Amino acid sequence: MADKYSEILKRYWGYDCFRGIQREIIESICRGDDTLGLMPTGGGKSIAFQVPALAMDGACIVVTPLIALMKDQVDNLRRRGVRAAAIYSGMTHSEIITTLENAVFGAVKILYVSPERLSTDLFQAKLRHTKVSFICVDEAHCISQWGYDFRPSYLRIAQIRRLLPGKPVLALTATATGEVVADIQKRLGFRRENVFKMSFERKNLAYVVRYTEDKMSEMIHILSAVEGCAIVYARNRNHTKDVSKVLCNNGIDATYYHAGLEDAVKDRRQKEWQTGKVRVIVATNAFGMGIDKPDVRTVIHMDCPDSIEAYFQEAGRAGRDGKKAYAVLLYDKYDTNRLKTSLCVSFPEKEYVRQVYDHIAYFYQIGVGSGAGLSFEFNMDKFCRIYRHFQTRAESALKILTRAGYIEYRDNEDHKSRVMFILERDGLYRLKNNTVEEDSVIEALLRNYTGLFVEYQLIEEAVLAMNTGMSQNEIYNILKGLNRKHIIRYVPRSTTPTLRYTQNREDSQYIHIGREVYEDLKAAAGRRIEAVISYAENDTVCRSSQLLEYFGEETAHSCGLCDVCLAETGKEQDVRKISEAKEQIIRILGDGKRHVASDLEIMSFSNAVCDAALDELLNENFIKTDNGFIMLSHTDNKRLER
Repeated sequence: MADKYSEILKRYWGYDCFRGIQREIIESICRGDDTLGLMPTGGGKSIAFQVPALAMDGACIVVTPLIALMKDQVDNLRRRGVRAAAIYSGMTHSEIITTLENAVFGAVKILYVSPERLSTDLFQAKLRHTKVSFICVDEAHCISQWGYDFRPSYLRIAQIRRLLPGKPVLALTATATGEVVADIQKRLGFRRENVFKMSFERKNLAYVVRYTEDKMSEMIHILSAVEGCAIVYARNRNHTKDVSKVLCNNGIDATYYHAGLEDAVKDRRQKEWQTGKVRVIVATNAFGMGIDKPDVRTVIHMDCPDSIEAYFQEAGRAGRDGKKAYAVLLYDKYDTNRLKTSLCVSFPEKEYVRQVYDHIAYFYQIGVGSGAGLSFEFNMDKFCRIYRHFQTRAESALKILTRAGYIEYRDNEDHKSRVMFILERDGLYRLKNNTVEEDSVIEALLRNYTGLFVEYQLIEEAVLAMNTGMSQNEIYNILKGLNRKHIIRYVPRSTTPTLRYTQNREDSQYIHIGREVYEDLKAAAGRRIEAVISYAENDTVCRSSQLLEYFGEETAHSCGLCDVCLAETGKEQDVRKISEAKEQIIRILGDGKRHVASDLEIMSFSNAVCDAALDELLNENFIKTDNGFIMLSHTDNKRLER
């Protein structure tokens, strides 16, 4: 059976052998064992579940929160001849039904699903009639409230296990502490502990912390000194734009990326960076998941992330080709206060959380005792403007209310592009100033979608691109142009926050925010922040060793690449040089005569080394000075005792 895995690997991916712990994970899940795989960024997680999915009977259900990654992997698998499909928010009801029925009839081998879809009646009904091989949980740390990226929707995976008794689960993550590893297995109902772990050590990656009061100048210096493409992470959307502008003004090709950009813009900028047209991409933490670019030479963090897990994952996007790369954290005197303030923002006072709960009800006019099951698009800007909230603080309150079970707030709900014709059908034929490309897109719209003259219809730019032979970016620009000409109304795909009442509205004085969703999690977040501060400020222990120790991995050696190791190497070299200089000074003074400082200029050491050697000899009482002359303290000290 083992040969079968290698044959699949060679046939679909062209590789001759597995890497790291891939084979062990594959063999474990194919035996029917619940399995947890800890594989750092670039460790080959996809192969670990895609190969067994093809080796086993039935469909593999892959749960992942990353819609963009989901789409990319489905496209890549289909190009390799693998029957893959995905279900995510933004699809039409008929598209979801078609995909699920294909799975029921055995036409899908790998089905990607967002965690929010797991609890829908439609999905569960179809799942009962689907032959499933196993469940794969990607980004499995999201199921643990002790993890840095907990997502309540992941708790629904346990429901799916009950619908599929006996089917094994494969959990995969790139970052997890020992506490989170235990919690993942508990929450997924592992029948026994079963963990496979790759070393998190990156022998080609130099971790550097640079203390500076001028981060912009330091960033430019680093990117000027290190060739190759780079990612610069910034703390917020506005900062990405500002940093990108500074880079461009200093002759470094750069663009910026964040979740608020339109999809077509994000796709274009990502491709420009991936193909090398742009050297540096400045981004928030929205960028990077599923990005497979092995030749990133430098990752720079302009600000401290709020957890070692986030930093390790983002920094790990450098040097995935195995060649020397750098992960640089820029640190200043304000970062510690900024991190501690972020903890207060993430966990506002309970009374404030109750106030936000009331304001949501006023916003949607929901009375006490009603609202259960109602869903709304949530306009955060408008909400904060009306009720005078700071957005980050209000968003934290919504997440606490979600954890407490009163609402369900999703900040990245994917909404498909929508189009509706403004002109009547007859008016289209009288248009004279359209380009050939515009007419081609109009024709493709009419051919692929109905009801466009009545109401908005969901569309896919990819379908129009395939029909017209244009790129998706060209389709996007043409649709925008038709919108400006008042021929159509075009609403591009976007990620819009949504809010749903999971139970009837309570009087806010009775809202219970328990210890497990507030105090305990605040304490855990505080520990993560303290770990980041410790990493940034500890300049005596190898950076790689600090990171490995955080994830419970011991190492007997230092990396030899980080700023701490290089500084230590420099100190050792200085100690050796000073020792050699002391010997030379003793020899020169060994003639018993009084010497002036210029007599020592024949030595081949820097002034700093000579000064240090003289200071040590004076402190050790080997030499003395008299009216500007230097001499041995005792004439019988011919050699320096060592």
